[in-house]
Amino acid sequence: MSLPNDGSGRAPVAIVSPTTSVTSGVEVTKKLVGAAVAFGDLLSGTLGPNGLDKMMYKTNGQTAVTNDGAKIVAELLVKHPAAKAFVALAESQENACGDGVTSCLLIASNLMREAGRLFDKKLHPLVLVEGYQKALEVTLQTLESKIINIKPDSIEELRKVAKTAMSGTSAEAGGDLMADLVVNAAQLVAGERNGHLHISTEDVRMAKRGVGSIGDSRLIAGLIIEKRLDLDRLPKLLEGGKVVVLSCPLEIESTVRDVEIEVDDPEKWVAFMDIEEQRLQKKAQQIIASGANLVFTAEGVEPRILHRLVDEGIFVLGGLEKSGAEDIALATGAQMIDHLDDISNEVLGNFTQLTIETLEGAEGRRERIHLLVGKQTGIATIDVGGGDGVASEEVIRGLYDALCSVTSAMETGEVLTGAGSLHMAASLAIKEAAENQSGRQRLAMEAFSRALESVPATLGENAGANRLDCLLELRSLHRAGNSEAGILPDGKAGTIVEALASAETLSHAIEAACETTCGLLRVDQVISARGD
Repeated sequence: MSLPNDGSGRAPVAIVSPTTSVTSGVEVTKKLVGAAVAFGDLLSGTLGPNGLDKMMYKTNGQTAVTNDGAKIVAELLVKHPAAKAFVALAESQENACGDGVTSCLLIASNLMREAGRLFDKKLHPLVLVEGYQKALEVTLQTLESKIINIKPDSIEELRKVAKTAMSGTSAEAGGDLMADLVVNAAQLVAGERNGHLHISTEDVRMAKRGVGSIGDSRLIAGLIIEKRLDLDRLPKLLEGGKVVVLSCPLEIESTVRDVEIEVDDPEKWVAFMDIEEQRLQKKAQQIIASGANLVFTAEGVEPRILHRLVDEGIFVLGGLEKSGAEDIALATGAQMIDHLDDISNEVLGNFTQLTIETLEGAEGRRERIHLLVGKQTGIATIDVGGGDGVASEEVIRGLYDALCSVTSAMETGEVLTGAGSLHMAASLAIKEAAENQSGRQRLAMEAFSRALESVPATLGENAGANRLDCLLELRSLHRAGNSEAGILPDGKAGTIVEALASAETLSHAIEAACETTCGLLRVDQVISARGD
């Protein structure tokens, strides 16, 4: 890129290297709109209960089969700047809500598609942006008016939220069972923070059982630890008791520097060994005296201490990762201590049962420690039945989406009728508001309404129905006063009873899609250092 000759005979001034390409004007719009539309078309077939999966094959030979928008976007290797903006949009939606990525990207893609058509009519980008933002305000107002308030213990409504989030995923095959597992898990780890209900999705873990079917899945009010036992005669069943969690080793700690000790008398050697034995027995006695019958440590355990404790009926497990020991402390209410002298009743945790499950697999024997804590647990675990492969991973992704939606609904107490009901209601409200606009913003607002209608249209199309017929029928129902109308699983429009979605998830998806689109519409030049 260079400035033209000013007539003085001087050479033009070079601003960028000769290999850099600069695209301006209409070509910029075509590039951005083309990439956005392609991105939306890629994901549209996965939306809804009748959405199909994508199979992704990596260069290292690994495959993944999923219809989860976040997973698909994360696996794509995108180069186009507009596509990268959509990847960032997907990450934003996933990090904020954990669900709604596909519909968010679909709305953004159709907003760009509509923008491309208006640019062809010479509509100024800033006028378009202003119209989109006015339409967004109307959408959020419509959303507020349609909110259904629920309580954290509204189990039936929360179950509907979970089933809606799982629709179209492999987890949907579990039906009411999987929905109940998600809702009950969220109820277990719910707590208060600063006077408000707070639920962390990280406190609900997903474990792959590796055997059975999805119907064998179950909820554990505690943790499942997969680790080979250090001793075969460890207790295999304990009914309740105290837990101590250590970050220090149960052994004689070695010195920092290498030390050589010369022993010139056999009696001195015996005395040296006796002292070491006494120190080890003291460590064991401190644990026995504490009353704990479960001992976990992030460090090693000396065999003599291990045998001494097992003789007393105490279960001992060492060599855990520090994060694993922290999880046990969180689940049982124990405090991690780094010295045995700190053991007291205040630092001990509680458990209701410990059992050992032994499974035989292709890689040999697997031992799974089930640590049940009860309703006061800080961590809940959903033990997902089925093979240990891509199928189980897809089920877990569906469960995670449902968990995020359920926790959001519990924290905010706000849900909305799903299946495209909100999108159609907002679309009609925007069209009505656009009638009061005398300027060109009206065209942009009408374009926004058409982009929102892409969600129910895609739901109907994925169910095998005609896209246009679905929209016309749904519009008719809403105009007739049926504000709960949406797209049924068979592709027809009708009153939605079972589909509920988190209001926070839907509002964030629409807001984020509009924000990303408006950012792209402000671009008037694309400068590529690669020259493409």
